[in-house]
Amino acid sequence: MKIAIIGAGNIGGTLGRKWALAGHDVRFGVRNPADTKFDSLRAVGKVASVVEALDGADVVLLSMPGGAVADFAEQHSASLAGKIVIDSTNSIRNTYMNSLTVLKEKAPEAKLIRAFNALGWENFEVPLINGVQIDLFYCGHVDSRTVTDQLIADIGLRPIYIGDLDLAAVLDGMTRMWFALALAQGRGRRIAFKLLEE
Repeated sequence: MKIAIIGAGNIGGTLGRKWALAGHDVRFGVRNPADTKFDSLRAVGKVASVVEALDGADVVLLSMPGGAVADFAEQHSASLAGKIVIDSTNSIRNTYMNSLTVLKEKAPEAKLIRAFNALGWENFEVPLINGVQIDLFYCGHVDSRTVTDQLIADIGLRPIYIGDLDLAAVLDGMTRMWFALALAQGRGRRIAFKLLEE
């Protein structure tokens, strides 16, 4: 698949590297593609302008600051139409941590998924803890499940679909719980969640 990653920080960079290793065509969309801080990413994908990254993409991962999503979606609404758009952004201080409301408004034809938001990036880089595979819970566009499951599996995580976008607040709650355990209680960033079933 052709994957556009908008934002190339810890989450975008880590997921991009893993997807490139899995054989996907990865493009990082950034404001200043010539910046030398992106040199390590050039070995795994193309570092380009946001417009270039979006061109022809099948999937778009938003790993930018949550406050930047509205302007991005307004500027690039036409380019997002028909594409799977994964919202991994977190606006920690807002009532709603996700950016789905503004994405639905500004890019109504995008196929929206909420994923990669409830764990620290270190758990994407190494998707096992004490030899146990980490689960990644997500929600969103039901017809995009097969593609999303594959992308999550390509990272090395086990995909757990919990339902449509109306359950995004549940994932936001998981994010807040991860922050409470990892940071407020000092358990460290290498913690994750696991669904156990009999």
